[in-house]
Amino acid sequence: MGASDRSKLTGELKEWGASFETKQPQDVLAAALERYGGKIVVACSFGAEDVVLVDMVHRINPTVPLFYLDTDFLFPETYATRDRVIERYGLQAAQVIQVKSLLTPEVQAESYGEALWARDPDQCCRLRKVEPLARVLRGYDAWITGIRRDQAPSRAHAGLIEWDQKFDLIKVNPLARWTWADVWTYIKVYEVPYNPLHDQHYPSIGCTYCTTQVAPGDDPRAGRWKSFAKTECGLHKS
Repeated sequence: MGASDRSKLTGELKEWGASFETKQPQDVLAAALERYGGKIVVACSFGAEDVVLVDMVHRINPTVPLFYLDTDFLFPETYATRDRVIERYGLQAAQVIQVKSLLTPEVQAESYGEALWARDPDQCCRLRKVEPLARVLRGYDAWITGIRRDQAPSRAHAGLIEWDQKFDLIKVNPLARWTWADVWTYIKVYEVPYNPLHDQHYPSIGCTYCTTQVAPGDDPRAGRWKSFAKTECGLHKS
């Protein structure tokens, strides 16, 4: 795709996304699922926003696949939530795509040194999240994410539907306008399975080594990479 075509598409997507600003996330999802058919996938970390999306998508089209980035360092509770989600929605094995780094933890330690996350978390994220994400997204025209505008300043201007310049495909953010309270209202109303770590002051859940509890009233992402000036793993910024 040339620069002019990409610019035109970016503008069209921005306009299309803006048309949903007064509508519900389900409306965004229904339109995106219809347009992109079998070439769209849900990104799921099994956090609160993502399990909401799985529930919404399942009610519209239960055949849509999801993928999760298995860094090899996820919490046991995250894997357990994955299993509960699979059981709750009757997901087939082919619908749940596990995506891993090309490096095992042992090979990463040999190549980059022990505990890379403690010295250079950006590099660790590139190896275990960003590269695997780029790899899985090559097979799709669009992906659905659970990002919300009030999660972080870097997400404040996220469109409901937009062009993802980093990964070269359409990015659908149905929950962009929602608040944390909106997410939990949905979870409670529809009894959606969720990660029990959320009940233990973990609003944002990543890898075991880089996620800590957050004190009540603190920024929800304050528990991620706590000792570093880092708020994103690199999946949602250009």
